Amino acid sequence: MAHKLVFSHNIASFIPFLLVFHFIPVVVSQFPYGYSQLSYRFYDWSCPRLTNMVKYGVWAAYRNDTRIAASLLRLHFHDCFVNGCDGSVLLDDTDDMTGEKNALPNRNSVRGFEVIDNIKEDVERFCPSTVSCVDILTLAAREAVVLAGGPSWPVMLGRRDGVTASQQAANEQLPSPFEPLENITAKFTSKGLDLKDVVVLSGAHTIGFAQCFTFKNRLFNFRGSGKPDPMLDSSALTNLQTMCPNIDSSNTNLAPLDSGSMYRFDNKYYTNLVNNAGLLESDQVLMQDSKTAAMVNSYSMNSFLFGNDFGTSMAKLGNIGVLTGNKGQIRKKCGAVNV
Repeated sequence: MAHKLVFSHNIASFIPFLLVFHFIPVVVSQFPYGYSQLSYRFYDWSCPRLTNMVKYGVWAAYRNDTRIAASLLRLHFHDCFVNGCDGSVLLDDTDDMTGEKNALPNRNSVRGFEVIDNIKEDVERFCPSTVSCVDILTLAAREAVVLAGGPSWPVMLGRRDGVTASQQAANEQLPSPFEPLENITAKFTSKGLDLKDVVVLSGAHTIGFAQCFTFKNRLFNFRGSGKPDPMLDSSALTNLQTMCPNIDSSNTNLAPLDSGSMYRFDNKYYTNLVNNAGLLESDQVLMQDSKTAAMVNSYSMNSFLFGNDFGTSMAKLGNIGVLTGNKGQIRKKCGAVNV
């Protein structure tokens, strides 16, 4: 309850700031309009209100649904990890294309599409055919983290939207909570990320929820043993078995990824791992490798270090496989390619 009161105070002071900011004179960008590479000031001239429109759109959604912060962050990750940050995860299926929304890691799981659609609609009124859906999603992920109490980081802009999506690519490229650390690390390195990014970006699990089927094997039949995961903290095990009883109907029940502060972006996720109370096997396995365990211990003791490194890794994530210049397009609606 105290957490929500803190945000209420911040939000109350945030609205007048938005109204004042809209009347600040525009600063002309040092980059020419249509500059083919990413820059921090890409829309300074063509859509100067963009950042504040995204902030307001995310805040409006967060006000009604605190879970949306984790959902938007995950939506951005799932976009960038499949053939680069191109807004492909936002595309609806068509007769000619089976997209990513119904891929196994996304089906009945990823959410927040309506938030991006609403922001895009607002942006189109002020800056028609100017701002890509993927840039809106990238900014929204940052604002979601900030609203949840996490760090901010500078976001380069100028990405363009892709014109296709692939369910198969999503199934193959997204990391799975059932995979060993070496497989997950290999998927990260294939995107230009490294082992440190694996540990840091896993810290996004400080907010949000997971469906029971993603970890239920740890509670009742770990690796076919017929017993729970012996490494799982006993009190955490008892609580999780209550939330996720050993029946098929509980598979879609939700459990917090960080039970101590499920809506607060902090470093408690790492404290959970140190205490053998990580929810997903793919999280807890970070304590079984000497290199990753050392990083987990550092982040569990230093929230500033985690926040700083998280911003750095998110900036790297947001620059994976981007389309710029004349590649791709600026979609008018995020769920469909322009006709």
